Amino acid sequence: MSAELSDDLKKLIDDAPVFAAVATLQPDGSPQMSVTWITHDGNDLLIATGAESRKAKNLRRDPRVTVMINPPNAPYTYVEVRGTATVSAEGGRELLDELSRKYTGLAYADFDPAQGDMELVAVRVTPVKVVGSL
Repeated sequence: MSAELSDDLKKLIDDAPVFAAVATLQPDGSPQMSVTWITHDGNDLLIATGAESRKAKNLRRDPRVTVMINPPNAPYTYVEVRGTATVSAEGGRELLDELSRKYTGLAYADFDPAQGDMELVAVRVTPVKVVGSL
């Protein structure tokens, strides 16, 4: 059963370059977290990452994920999205360029030229439970 993102959360993601903390599970079961750029497609959250990143490796092995969004201008509010992730080689470069333009105003190749040939993946997080509110 999937959960829905609130309209307020979708608006926050659309209107501001808000960062998200993404938690995945390591092979030994311990948590791994990283801060990332984020957008959404309807009720799914979208993240781009390197195909060989720890986050991508963890999600391919175990798709359970938690994403926490905490707006910087409201430090005592947050939304935690628990869900399952799908990792796809298709669309990773395009998603990263879209996110880079949103967060930096530049295409990713112009923002970080050293990463030009890195293989990318798109991560789609389908919410199962949404906790907290904005």
